[in-house]
Amino acid sequence: MIPSDVTVARESIEWTHERLRTALEGLTDDDVAAPSRLTGWTRGHVLAHLAGLGSAVVRQVENALTDAPAAPLYDGGRPARDTAIDQGAGGTAAEHVARVGAVLDRVEGAMDLLDEASLARRTGYHDLPAAAVVLLWWREASIHLTDLDLGVEHTMWGAALREHLAGYLAVRIPAGVRLDLDPTDVDEPRRLGDGVPVRLTGAANDLIGWLAGREPLNPVHAEQDGHQVVLPELGPWP
Repeated sequence: MIPSDVTVARESIEWTHERLRTALEGLTDDDVAAPSRLTGWTRGHVLAHLAGLGSAVVRQVENALTDAPAAPLYDGGRPARDTAIDQGAGGTAAEHVARVGAVLDRVEGAMDLLDEASLARRTGYHDLPAAAVVLLWWREASIHLTDLDLGVEHTMWGAALREHLAGYLAVRIPAGVRLDLDPTDVDEPRRLGDGVPVRLTGAANDLIGWLAGREPLNPVHAEQDGHQVVLPELGPWP
């Protein structure tokens, strides 16, 4: 049986791809060169990253489909990935739209072929099964779509993505701290980490957006022992 989180992820990926294609309609060279919501990155950097990661994901999925030997996510590792992003960021709007559009088509085509057996096969992505590669693309495409600042906000994230991101990003919580996430807009409390409790309140997507290192669109408040405190310093991305 295909894991339920993978099924949900693939459905959400379709929605994300549709929104991304729409967001890129009418993109100009000035838009590409403008800052994204990621410090130090233009929209061109985000688009180059999506194109590169998408190609890496396709390779992992295709290897799983054919039971080929595992290959690294990026040839040359993180340094090669960063160099490719820097080199690709300066492309024209037309070049970025074409590259990203082609990658989305390839990702969709490859993922449509995944079955129970291929999803369980180990990949070059941390020696995890192909199911984890699907989840990787789900969170990366969803988050970076909002980073582009082209009309799609993290307020559009659904409950399933919030649940996935909370579990994946819980390792960022400092040792000795338990975060009690109490959304003000939905009944979706979460307890993450282990230690001294710190209660965070705010909209559900702002809480998860903050956990993902993104600027909340509305205030997120932290309390400890009934007193307001500063938000905890999060660890690095897993």
